[in-house]
Amino acid sequence: MKNFWIRNISGICFLGIVLAALLINKWCFAAFELFILVVMMKEFYKMTLGKHFRYSRFFAQLTGVLLFCLVFLVAAWPARYSIKLVAVALVPMLAVMAGSLYTKEDKKGFGLFSNLYTGLLYIAVPVALSNLIVFKNAGQFSGSLMLAFFIIIWCSDVGAYTFGMLFGRNGKKLFPSVSPKKSWAGFWGGLVVAMVAGGVMHLFPSLLPYSLVHSLVLAALMNVAGVYGDLFESQWKRVCGVKDSGSIIPGHGGLLDRFDSAIFAMPVGAIYLILAGLL
Repeated sequence: MKNFWIRNISGICFLGIVLAALLINKWCFAAFELFILVVMMKEFYKMTLGKHFRYSRFFAQLTGVLLFCLVFLVAAWPARYSIKLVAVALVPMLAVMAGSLYTKEDKKGFGLFSNLYTGLLYIAVPVALSNLIVFKNAGQFSGSLMLAFFIIIWCSDVGAYTFGMLFGRNGKKLFPSVSPKKSWAGFWGGLVVAMVAGGVMHLFPSLLPYSLVHSLVLAALMNVAGVYGDLFESQWKRVCGVKDSGSIIPGHGGLLDRFDSAIFAMPVGAIYLILAGLL
């Protein structure tokens, strides 16, 4: 019972922080995104690298921070800053690669070095590109679309958990070698609930200002991508022999545990809207 209350209270507090970051202003959004970027990269590197490559890890995180800040500047003030500015983020990345020359690790230890690049591609790039979701072409900030994305992801998680508990305990598993508890019943339940959420938010143009068809397709694609994001992180945790990526949120684990679905789902949602000419 104590863990139940801790989990719910911390979950409500975390939800409040997310809402504040998206609805107050662009500076709150930037502060929140930078915080989760640094923490998630730290969790990933601790999970995959242990105590190896501390200096290179610092430069990798610095690369992620710089990449986000540069994309933020270009998205928020497109008339003032050129997209070419983003190339500056390569400077600390080059420092990471050059640092590999000075490692004293054996061949097996040196093989871990590639996880530094994985962390950048897996975490830093999607978080940096989140700026494209909250800024319009003229640089106006609006967190409503990103909030809609989160609602789709959250509804997908709730649907998957509920249907999985009700119908999937003894049913066929989705990916037993990676996540033994996930079932096909949970997958279809999450898909249905996510699409219902997309259909309902279609009625509120401030959240999803798109047609019903686009809203449903968006929700379906994000649901599938989110499932893969969850499984991808589960595979890393299984290989690394850890239960949670961290412990920053009492009762929930690490930030990477909370945003594993979003890391895949949000870029897929944004790409769909861009290709459809809606973003």
